[in-house]
Amino acid sequence: MPAPQLPIGFQRFHANDFVNYQLNRAHALGTLPRATAERGALRITRPEDVPAVFGALASEAEREGWWTEAAGCSRVAEFFTPRPSDEQVAAYERYRGLWDRAVADEGITRHEVPFEGAFLPALRRPAVGAPRGTVLVFGGFDSVIEEFFPIWRSVSEAGFDAIAFDGPGQGGARTRHGVPHTHDWERPVAAVLDHFKVERAALVGMSMGGYWSIRAASREPRIAAVVSWSPVYDWLGRFPRFVGSLVRRMVGFTRFMNATIRWRMRLFPVLRHVVGQANWMTRTEEPVAAARWFLGMNAEHLGSARVTVPTLLFVGEHDRFQPPALATLQARALTAAPVTTRIFTAVENADQHCQMGNLPLATAELCGWLGRTLPPMPKQHTA
Repeated sequence: MPAPQLPIGFQRFHANDFVNYQLNRAHALGTLPRATAERGALRITRPEDVPAVFGALASEAEREGWWTEAAGCSRVAEFFTPRPSDEQVAAYERYRGLWDRAVADEGITRHEVPFEGAFLPALRRPAVGAPRGTVLVFGGFDSVIEEFFPIWRSVSEAGFDAIAFDGPGQGGARTRHGVPHTHDWERPVAAVLDHFKVERAALVGMSMGGYWSIRAASREPRIAAVVSWSPVYDWLGRFPRFVGSLVRRMVGFTRFMNATIRWRMRLFPVLRHVVGQANWMTRTEEPVAAARWFLGMNAEHLGSARVTVPTLLFVGEHDRFQPPALATLQARALTAAPVTTRIFTAVENADQHCQMGNLPLATAELCGWLGRTLPPMPKQHTA
C-alpha cells in the first residue's frame, strides 16, 4: 500500500522547547496527529506530566483501533518515563506491541542479531522492485529504531533492502537485553552485516548516530557509503583548545563534578533527562559518568581521516542539538572521502534537528543520493 503522507511544518505545540520538539518529532514521523498533539499539550504543565497524559491518549487510540496513533502516543509516553525503572520497561513493551500491530501488513521481519553474548534487535524490509543494494539504518541518543520507520520505509521503497537496528545502549538492545553502549560502533555494525551475510552496504546514522556512523565507516571495510544525519564530530570542537583541556581536567574531579551536575539537574529538566539517559545507556550511576561519555565522542576517537567512502552530511540551519558548526568541522576532517553537505533551511520547513518538519524532503534527498552513490547490484542473501 502507498506510504502515508507525512506532515510539513514545525509546530508550536507547547511552551517548553524540549517537550515541543518531542511532540513535533512524533508528529513529523506521522504517528501523532496534530489534533492529538495539541490536546495532549494542553494537559502538560511540566515534562513529568507527559507519561500519564500520553499514556491515556494511547489507550484512547487503542480502543478505537487506531494503531499508528496509539503507537505514537505510547512512544511519547515511553520517552519521558524515567529510567531505569519497571515503568520504562513496561512502556517500551507497550509501544513495541502497538507498533507491531500498526505495521502488520508492511512485510517487515524481526531478527535478533547475536552480539557479544547478547542480542541486538533488527528489522528488515526488503527492497521494492529490482534490488539496488543494502542500507543499514540506526538511531541516536534517545531513539528506538521503530520510530524511524517512515525513513527506512522510504529507503525500501527506493529499491534498497532496509535493515534497521537498535545498537548497544539503544531501544530494545538496552531494555530487553541489557547491552550497554559503546562508541566503537564498528562492532555492532559488523555483527549486523555478519548476521545478514551482507558484503556491501550503506550506513545511515540518525541524530547522534551521525557520529557513530562515521566511526563505523572509518573501521568497517564493508561500508560503501555513509550518511551522518546529523554530525557531531567533537562536542568540544567549537571551543578554543584551552576550554577543551579545562573541561577534560574538570571531569577528573569526581566528587565536585557529581555535586555540580546534580545541582544543575534540579534546575534544568532537560539536563536531568540527558544525564539520566546517558547513565541508562551506559549502565552507570554517577552524573560525571554521563559527562565522560559525551567527551568520549571526539575527533581522535572518530578517525575521520580514515573514511574513504562517499559521505553525506545532513544538518538543519537551526539545529539546537547538533548545530551546523559541527557539520562544518566534520566536513573539513573528512580529508580522504568525497563529501556532500546538505544544510536544510527554515524556508524548506526543514531547519530543525533531523529535519523534523519536512521529512519528505529529507528522505527524498537521502534516497536520491543513495541511488546515485550505490549502483544496482545483484540481490544479496539475507538471514
